[in-house]
Amino acid sequence: MSKHIYLASRSPRRAELLQQIGVYFYVLPSDVDEAPLSGEAPQDYVVRLARLKAEVGLARLQGSDMLMLPLLAADTTVFVDGVILGKPEDDADAAAMLRRMSGRWHAVLTGIAVATPSGIFSALSSTQVEMAILSEADIIAYITSTEPRGKAGAYAIQGLAGTFIRRIEGSYSGVMGLPIFETTQLLKNAGIKVL
Repeated sequence: MSKHIYLASRSPRRAELLQQIGVYFYVLPSDVDEAPLSGEAPQDYVVRLARLKAEVGLARLQGSDMLMLPLLAADTTVFVDGVILGKPEDDADAAAMLRRMSGRWHAVLTGIAVATPSGIFSALSSTQVEMAILSEADIIAYITSTEPRGKAGAYAIQGLAGTFIRRIEGSYSGVMGLPIFETTQLLKNAGIKVL
């Protein structure tokens, strides 16, 4: 069994989580259009994007002389009030997202996919997160930290925003962007040695 894969992501959090479980990887980003389809359910959205990133990465591998290894792709989104909250466009968008989640529960969904020459296999992690009531001062201070940039739902649970989270029901690593349990199962099925 190999311990090497490609990771279709530039996320330092995903890299850190893979290192945590002893998986070696080469970064092979797969950039795709992340716009939701009309009427698309959030669960379908994150799994579709993870699979699409895996397909793009696999096609790139098959069209090159690079070593053929399994490729892991993931996508994370926040869902509240029937709205998918992706990465904020700017600070005002980040503030609006944080206000929407303040004092409430929201869902963090992460789709993962592993591509091999024999197919693409996917899974979904869904975690419920309760955020404390945030004051305007809390929101401004957090946005000033620049941490919300590039984060689904405008926050990173493993960073300063951890102080805003009252409780979670589900996968902490899934909220970070790579659910370890589901990822491990998919990688083992693809012949990757974990741990």
